[in-house]
Amino acid sequence: MEVRTRFAPSPTGYMHLGNLRTALYTYLYARRTGGKFILRIEDTDQKREVKDAVDVIYNSLKIAGLNHDEGPDVGGPCGPYVQSERKDTYMPYAKQLVESGHAYYCFCTKERLEEARAEAEAKGETFKYDKHCLHLSREEVQAKLDAGEPYVIRQNIPTEGKAGFDDVIYGHVEVDCDTLDDNVLIKADGLPTYNFANVIDDHLMGITHVMRGNEYLSSAPKYNLLYEALGWTPPTYVHLTPVMVEGTSKNKKTGEYLMATDEDGNPVLDENGNPVKAIVKRKMSKSQGDPSFEDLLSEGYLSEAIVNYLVLLGWSPRGEREFYTLKELEEVFDLEGLSKSPSFFSSEKMRWFNAEYIRKLTPEAYLGHATPWLEKVLDPAKFDFRRLGELLQNRTEVFSQLPDMVRFLAEMPEFSNDLYINKKQKSTLESAKTALTALRPVLEGISDWTEANLHDTVMAAIPGLGMKNGQVLWPMRIAISGQMSTPGGAFEIAYLLGKDETLRRLDASLARL
Repeated sequence: MEVRTRFAPSPTGYMHLGNLRTALYTYLYARRTGGKFILRIEDTDQKREVKDAVDVIYNSLKIAGLNHDEGPDVGGPCGPYVQSERKDTYMPYAKQLVESGHAYYCFCTKERLEEARAEAEAKGETFKYDKHCLHLSREEVQAKLDAGEPYVIRQNIPTEGKAGFDDVIYGHVEVDCDTLDDNVLIKADGLPTYNFANVIDDHLMGITHVMRGNEYLSSAPKYNLLYEALGWTPPTYVHLTPVMVEGTSKNKKTGEYLMATDEDGNPVLDENGNPVKAIVKRKMSKSQGDPSFEDLLSEGYLSEAIVNYLVLLGWSPRGEREFYTLKELEEVFDLEGLSKSPSFFSSEKMRWFNAEYIRKLTPEAYLGHATPWLEKVLDPAKFDFRRLGELLQNRTEVFSQLPDMVRFLAEMPEFSNDLYINKKQKSTLESAKTALTALRPVLEGISDWTEANLHDTVMAAIPGLGMKNGQVLWPMRIAISGQMSTPGGAFEIAYLLGKDETLRRLDASLARL
């Protein structure tokens, strides 16, 4: 039997890292087994749909290298692959369930449901639909339908017995039927709910393995009841543990941060008497300020590094190896390595992964990524980007660092003369002024302004100044860069600035000593 997996996102505007990890695992299992990877857009919740969000899904999968075999944009034998375009597909199955007694028409008004929900909350109970409309006779139902009364179709969950399913990660999961609600299958607008559409679509598209977040564990027993009622074989379930973070958390209703408290419940205050934000363990969430895939890309992370790091959040390869290309992952990924425990996203580890990937780039590839960032502050006609790339590559962790790292080349920053003082280099304010004064005519005399000539000429002149190398080179770098740390030393910076700008900065710095 051919393995067929699917990634079925909702078009809500961005690619959550947890969603991307689900897509990655789904893709890799299909590739490892020689199966098919299907993309399906689940847009039945029209209220949450965001304009152009489908394009975000396409672009994200493409950038990550997760090419689907079937989908809205590439077609396939099981289309259409957008749920709203399959509207007429679901009602016949819903009516079949009504005829068999596994579903029923519900005409309850919004007011009645809200009243019942409020009554349950007042009793401290979880609201569950009371099967009020299940008891309508066939004639009563038909009369209401003929009268055009709004309705939904609900699943008729048994009131006794158990419902369950088998999961690759969690094993056998079983619940009492009387704890399950009669969830809506077809909404008043005629569109199916996710709970119904995913069952119908997975069956009709021949999906053999369903990988999704473990938030659907509680719903899966109801899905299996639908499979049984329709006489279908359910797929293999793989409910993935969540991607977590340790960080601050906001109240979803008020938007206010949760604050830390001590053992007695009193607010924890900082040294200034201000409340301290609580650090909690929670699922990654865009609304809480956690990055999406697009966010990381826009900050200058490499897609290959993101994919490599994500695959390890919940899956363990054999051995200690951490770095894999996507092609290598297609050959080694297995379900046995999936974790039963939540994984934690670490910004520090993600940054480290990215830095390692950047160091492995060819100089040409690095410059291709770096150039758009360098151009934010530097004119490529005035600076040698190739040389700058050579100096920056091993220092770069994310490409968004680059503008601040090279901004001093575009404009001399303000700096304190205290930077000239360096005990290790035996540099003082007095020795710095002496060194720069003696260095000025040496630099002015260099006609062929190359790094090699700068190095050879200055190094040859230093012994005659009666000073140590550091006593000359340290103040030279400070005088023309205004910074203690730069990509490259004094000669590299002078070369990149050019002769005129180097001398101009040297003169300005001398005037301040």
